[in-house]
Amino acid sequence: MAKIFFSGIGGSGMSALACFSVDKGHIVVGSDRSFDRNPDQPVCKILKAKGIKIVPQDGSGVDGSFDFAVFSTAVEDNQLEVIKAKQSGIPVKTRPEYLCEIVSEYKTVAVAGTSGKSTIAGMLAFVMKRLGLHPNYTGGGRVKQFKTSENPGNSLAGKSNFLIVEACESDGSIVNYQPSYSIISSLSLDHNSIEKTAEMFETLSTNTKERVIINHDDENLSRCNFNKTIGFSIDTDSDYRAEAVEYQPFETTFKLQGINFRLSLPGKHNLYNALSCIAMLSELEIKLEDIVEGLADFSGLDRRFDIYLNNGKKLVIDDYAHNPHKIENLMESLKKIWESICYIFQPHGFGPTRLMKQGYIEVFIRHLRAEDHLFLLPIYYAGGTSLKDISSEDLCREIKAAGKSVDVLSERSLLFERLNSWNAYVVFGARDESLADFAGEIAFRLK
Repeated sequence: MAKIFFSGIGGSGMSALACFSVDKGHIVVGSDRSFDRNPDQPVCKILKAKGIKIVPQDGSGVDGSFDFAVFSTAVEDNQLEVIKAKQSGIPVKTRPEYLCEIVSEYKTVAVAGTSGKSTIAGMLAFVMKRLGLHPNYTGGGRVKQFKTSENPGNSLAGKSNFLIVEACESDGSIVNYQPSYSIISSLSLDHNSIEKTAEMFETLSTNTKERVIINHDDENLSRCNFNKTIGFSIDTDSDYRAEAVEYQPFETTFKLQGINFRLSLPGKHNLYNALSCIAMLSELEIKLEDIVEGLADFSGLDRRFDIYLNNGKKLVIDDYAHNPHKIENLMESLKKIWESICYIFQPHGFGPTRLMKQGYIEVFIRHLRAEDHLFLLPIYYAGGTSLKDISSEDLCREIKAAGKSVDVLSERSLLFERLNSWNAYVVFGARDESLADFAGEIAFRLK
């Protein structure tokens, strides 16, 4: 048993590791600047109910009694807790370093990809749990059916040697993982250039001990050099290709090797997610017939196509889409079920917006219909050091120049003055938990 300090414990990846550590018998203390600003945050309450002591993020909670400290990559080196930990002689690890250590202790399935990895990791953990395989799991998304008063939904501590992790490429640490299996779902522009991410995925493939499960329909992945692969697909030939696919507004049905499947999630992107899980489970010698029920019962992750209102006349949805590929998937799904949509997007940081500016502009120009409207919220700022040299106005200007209906919404409350203008509202963006509350407020006012 170890005593561990988590700095930045409120983040999705950090809270998952903190809860996982408690469930494995360790003592955990943590801090987060967002908790300092708002102690009533739901995640803060859940962590406290878990038995985690939450302290101010000012260095006062750090002393020599800890075996080591784990720092979120969002916590800068000049922060008081970093300085105090080093002065106290406590071994300091980043979140990716600690996760890499855990990965090495288990028969790990590393789920990677610029889109889909959160849902795939959660879906795989859910189905394995339903099959009685007792998986361990730590991810960035919150599985709705894992949530309790003491679990945000982003971790499981099972009895088996299997561990499912969300392997994020954003900080480059993915190249240090040496998992038993890897799933690579997609390759597009996100945290890094496509070329840089491709190199990291190739290294992950090389480091994988048994099988690498690849989306055969992804053009960027098809140009990579992978080994030990099996493939899943919808449009091209592969080991696990879906057939007789029918996309319904809020579910998908398909056949695989003669077996009928139903997925309680909409869209082609979620079908890819499901196929990757089926391929992985099949490699573990699970029969397709045994996967059917668990897959159909999976209700998804928080902030992934969360429906706040759908009464046939009004629709309100909240989603985590935040890079051009995810936004394209979201808008493609929505165009099939509703006419005239008001989209409300919040870019999730100045660095990401700078990197993906052109991708954002192009995807909105391509998918906004004449009857649609786009509101851009100000770029989300979580604190810390950021070069604020880009704004939502920069995106708006170019999208509007292409003839699309778009405005910057400087204050969220201004939307409520125009609620009668549309019947469908879609709120989306990453990192900011309050976007879900905003969607809820829209739904409440429309009712």
